[in-house]
Amino acid sequence: MFNGNPHDVSLIYQVINHGISLNEMKETMRVFKEVFQMPHEYKYSLYLDDDLKTCKIFTSSLRYETEKVHLWRDSLRHPSHPLEQWQHLWSENPTTYRECVGNFSIKIKDLGSRILDLISEGLGLKCGYFENDLTESMIISVNHYPPCPKPSLTLSLTKHKDPYLITILMQDDVSALQLLKDGKWITFEPLPHAFVINIGHLLEIISKGKLISAEHQAVTNSSHTRTSAAFSIAPSDDCLIEPAQDISDENDHPILKSFKYKEFLKQFFNSHHMVTQTCS
Repeated sequence: MFNGNPHDVSLIYQVINHGISLNEMKETMRVFKEVFQMPHEYKYSLYLDDDLKTCKIFTSSLRYETEKVHLWRDSLRHPSHPLEQWQHLWSENPTTYRECVGNFSIKIKDLGSRILDLISEGLGLKCGYFENDLTESMIISVNHYPPCPKPSLTLSLTKHKDPYLITILMQDDVSALQLLKDGKWITFEPLPHAFVINIGHLLEIISKGKLISAEHQAVTNSSHTRTSAAFSIAPSDDCLIEPAQDISDENDHPILKSFKYKEFLKQFFNSHHMVTQTCS
């Protein structure tokens, strides 16, 4: 399943032979792109106007008015798991959105569970370690990047780590994702019929640093439109996060107290001066 170097745990991986058809990926990406092609009047109804809106579109970030530099993107964001709790709050247009994205998100959640099972096995954890409130939530973030007339002046997404367990990213064929490796930015070329898997910061904590959450960014370009869809698997707000006791710690990392995920999110975003965003 994995296409990457298993000995370099800080890398972002791509997975192939994952069981989701290419046609399903293309159709879901088409529906995502169609949202950003809807008339301005409809998109305006989805634009952020209060923090309680579940399905929202925003430009750059959720803190646009206070940003010093704006990002070159529009984003659609909403929760997708449990599906029955959120699906009726999603965009009504295009008319196929709720059914298409709902079916696809179920398969992505299943893929995430299989990947986390492999990760728990590799870490020596008990079977089903992540089959609880550690994976109670999944957020969909669709990023739309139009051509930028002056790519040197801004980014699509600035350098960051993902504050989740894992992010499963579906890209089109436009290169933009970059990984920070040994102090240098490396462009991560998309593979056909593959998903990008990014280890989140929570897995770094749970694994006692055996898995490293990679810093990454997305660059702009002057000629091509790019769309990506990130499916981020995360705990419930009140889930307690702590290093796994069954993992040995040869590097003698400091002992961390358990903390609620919602407290971690607040501290994470305040310390990074950023808004909730995902692998680009």
